[in-house]
Amino acid sequence: MIEAYGLTKRYGAKTAVYNLSFQVRPGIVTGFLGPNGSGKSTTMRMMLGLDNPTSGQVTIGGHPYRRLPNAPRQVGALLDAKAVHGGRSARNHLLSLAQLSGIPARRVDEVLGIVGLHEVAKKRSKGFSLGMGQRLGIAAALLGDPQVLLFDEPVNGLDPEGILWVRNLMKQLASEGRTVFVSSHLMSEMALTAEHLIVIGRGQLMADTSVKDFITQNSVDFARVRTPEGAPEQRDKLAAALAEQGAQVQPEEDGALRVTGLPLPRISDLAHGLDVRLWELSPHQASLEEAYMRLTQGAVDYRSAGGPPGQPGQPGQQGPPMGPGQPMSQPGMPVGPGGPDPYAGRLPGQAPPPGVPQQFAAPAAQGAPQQYAAQWQGPPPAPADVPRRDNEDAR
Repeated sequence: MIEAYGLTKRYGAKTAVYNLSFQVRPGIVTGFLGPNGSGKSTTMRMMLGLDNPTSGQVTIGGHPYRRLPNAPRQVGALLDAKAVHGGRSARNHLLSLAQLSGIPARRVDEVLGIVGLHEVAKKRSKGFSLGMGQRLGIAAALLGDPQVLLFDEPVNGLDPEGILWVRNLMKQLASEGRTVFVSSHLMSEMALTAEHLIVIGRGQLMADTSVKDFITQNSVDFARVRTPEGAPEQRDKLAAALAEQGAQVQPEEDGALRVTGLPLPRISDLAHGLDVRLWELSPHQASLEEAYMRLTQGAVDYRSAGGPPGQPGQPGQQGPPMGPGQPMSQPGMPVGPGGPDPYAGRLPGQAPPPGVPQQFAAPAAQGAPQQYAAQWQGPPPAPADVPRRDNEDAR
């Protein structure tokens, strides 16, 4: 198990991670998400003892990484697949790592077979493609047959077959009772691979919950309704009736209606009562990507100026309309000038205000000292002494 308590890291005037607390449990794949510059890489480096936290601590199996006996036999990691001596063959690279950790040479051949590089084992790594380099990095992480594995963008550069292989590998490792922690920007892969998510923005914890709950709490499902194309009066009549019943109705570009706030059977009954024919009545379930974009749109440091109109995250856009009873200020969205901060001043474990998703109640990690208990400090930006980062080095 990986446990972080009150983890903070400052680089001079820049704060990359602030008061971050969470647990990564064995037996499941835990996804680690956040925008560029949110502090993901810095957090993983502190886990592996490559950076010292300014305050707080992170432990693996109850001990800091540097105090683990023969750490490579207990923890495997892929942070940078390019961190390889290009003049060495794949086998010699792994053999040198094995000799440093007392791992038998036969294990080198085993992991080369696992990652599919046995046929190029004697070739120099400088001639490897990006995907081959990723496979070599994964082989190095698996070398000590560790119980804890950390991967930063493991599918970067892989073809579809390689991505499927990595997905199945992560699940297999977790099913063996190992702790698997994966950082990625590919939401589609996280939706298929991870069971639990830890999301950070500007160095602070934004969500620590299951994938299913994350999608439910940070998205709005809607019904797609289509009436006959040659009868716009039927569409207008149905839209007016739906609005009278408290639904929110928005026309789409292709003439269909997007309806939130009413279940599909109720929509069907209204249409039948009005003698309106329906060509389509289908539910829309939000994806992990939609939920992630909705949560983090206020915590993005690097945003392009262009883009299609109406896309969440563009300047001046507030994402899809809110459903009935939902808070106007979503987590991750800035509070208006002079407006109250619904998150400020809460203690760890304290229930969130009405309308705020439950994962922001921020319970204290089990066994964690109270001063290290995770708590959401309010919508980004972080506290006043935490300036925005302007380069990737702060990750």
